[in-house]
Amino acid sequence: MKTIQYPCSPTPWRSLTMGLMALPVALALSTFALANPPTEEINTTGLAVTDDTVRVGILHSLTGTMAISETGSVEAERLAIEQINAQGGVLGRQIEPIIEDGASDWPTFADRTRKLLTQDKVAAIFGAWTSASRKAMLPVVERENGLLYYPTFYEGLEQSPNVIYTGQEATQQILAGIDWAWNEQGARTFYLIGSDYIWPRTSMKIARIHIEDVLGGEVLGEDYAPLGHTSFGSNINRIRLRNPDVIFAAVVGGSNVAWFRQLNAAGINAENQTLLTISVTEDEVLGIGGENVEGFYSSMKYFQSLDNDNNAAFVEAFKQRWGEDSVIGDVTQAAYLGPWLWKAGVEKAGSFDVEAVSAAMADIELTTAPEGYVKVHPNRHLWSQTRIGRWNNDGQATVVWESEPIEPNPFPEGYQ
Repeated sequence: MKTIQYPCSPTPWRSLTMGLMALPVALALSTFALANPPTEEINTTGLAVTDDTVRVGILHSLTGTMAISETGSVEAERLAIEQINAQGGVLGRQIEPIIEDGASDWPTFADRTRKLLTQDKVAAIFGAWTSASRKAMLPVVERENGLLYYPTFYEGLEQSPNVIYTGQEATQQILAGIDWAWNEQGARTFYLIGSDYIWPRTSMKIARIHIEDVLGGEVLGEDYAPLGHTSFGSNINRIRLRNPDVIFAAVVGGSNVAWFRQLNAAGINAENQTLLTISVTEDEVLGIGGENVEGFYSSMKYFQSLDNDNNAAFVEAFKQRWGEDSVIGDVTQAAYLGPWLWKAGVEKAGSFDVEAVSAAMADIELTTAPEGYVKVHPNRHLWSQTRIGRWNNDGQATVVWESEPIEPNPFPEGYQ
């Protein structure tokens, strides 16, 4: 086995929470000043800020194969903005969101980003889901000096002064998940399967290095299917022939409906196969059906079933706003953090200017995040816990394992 610098070096929980007792436990997630300073002092770069309002963008797929995953993010970001406005807004300004549809099409994400930044002059964008959409937005955001709050777990290997990553990077989700399978399930052989674009391919590259070079296990197969793919018969046959200890899956979006239903129809279920996915949340299970994922596992930082006061308040508010049948997945919760983190950054900076807010983001803490507690690392990712959830027939997950808070490390040595 090759020695690789393991990136997860949790700082003791106690040290991270030092000093937090003085912070209020309420939906007011920052303690920075709430003044209403003159617009010319807090907006020196021509953003859409008036004495009364500030404009932001929300950009997700409302149509196409990714709509099943991204609709919840839009709802969470709108809820956060409505709550912030009800508390008086940001620096005395009410937030006006402009909602755009990326349509599950990466060039459209780039085009809509350009429109939000150059035409609408938004002070921040909350958006994207796939790495492909983020990669399409990134050069536009950097060229136009925008600020993006990106909510999805992703492959890492990226850091930009114009992006705050509120989901987990690979070392937090993938390595922790595989280690759980290795240590708690006794898994020694894995079959990797994912959708065919940058996030699954990079994630599986990292997973293979960890399984084979770090742990000394074996990868028995590695398959990719086009985004939106709905016929997994040949993949399932190959998996059945190889008989891995664990299927490690990164199939995304609407393809998950076909993938899990066809697994179930082929007789592959939790009674005879361990499956760990890094791309199925409550949002996808709503379409898949709980009976088709029952007993399988997801590696996430958040599940709707988390038992803490912050999450209870969040779930109640979300359902009151979007309906009792609505569900909240990992990315939905991370999307909810975006507007709150941006508000904290603006108030810490005393300015809406992107460079000032970006510089202020490091070390901002949220003590009332539904996932429990997060802190922005200077590398612009969040400290967070990883949890393993086992899916139940009702579409909710039971958390069977959780880590200590893991320091984000988007460039782990030996995995690139």
